[in-house]
Amino acid sequence: MAQTLMIYNGTTDDHADAARTGGVPLAPAGFSWPLCAECGGPMQFFAHLPLEHGVLSVFLCQNDPGACETWDASSGSNRAFLFPRDGLVPRVVPARGVTLLPVVSAIRNEVVTTDDDTTAEPPEGTDHYDLARAAWQAEPGAQWGKQREVLGSLGGEPTYLEDDRIPQCPSCARPMDFAAHLEEGIDSRTAANLGGAVGYVFTCAGCAEAAFLLGS
Repeated sequence: MAQTLMIYNGTTDDHADAARTGGVPLAPAGFSWPLCAECGGPMQFFAHLPLEHGVLSVFLCQNDPGACETWDASSGSNRAFLFPRDGLVPRVVPARGVTLLPVVSAIRNEVVTTDDDTTAEPPEGTDHYDLARAAWQAEPGAQWGKQREVLGSLGGEPTYLEDDRIPQCPSCARPMDFAAHLEEGIDSRTAANLGGAVGYVFTCAGCAEAAFLLGS
């Protein structure tokens, strides 16, 4: 099975219109920086991910890590937006709060195949994201070990996430489609503080909605 992994690719510009973690969000005119519904502080911008049907912009509260319920997509402690591709501009960063990552990390996509026999039924409980990360660690030229250069994945299935945690679209009330995993990052200098958890991004392309939560 093929899995598209997002791989750390050095640093990049704060305003780059390319896949990255950190930097400044690009958003349409009139966009307001999201505030945490629990602590009231501005959220930290996490990731800019161009997709076929738009651009994902991901935020989570880091003003008091672990205190706000970032593991719940509906808690108001995290936000994801699905913007149209055109008309995006850098937004003004709030003067207070924990709003930006210290380093902007560029992302490149790598397709990893974990099973050459595409006709075989995978064993029950197989987690293709974990298999792909392990396969990438074994690739020649992997630099950091322990799969830390994997910043996430695009598409596929959400790893170890129960069905009842998949968010419903706030517009049409249907279960949202899984879009991406997001990992903390390579090291303490570049990483987001996810408490060792993995992030899950979901979208409803028809309603132009998105959601984000952390694994518990």
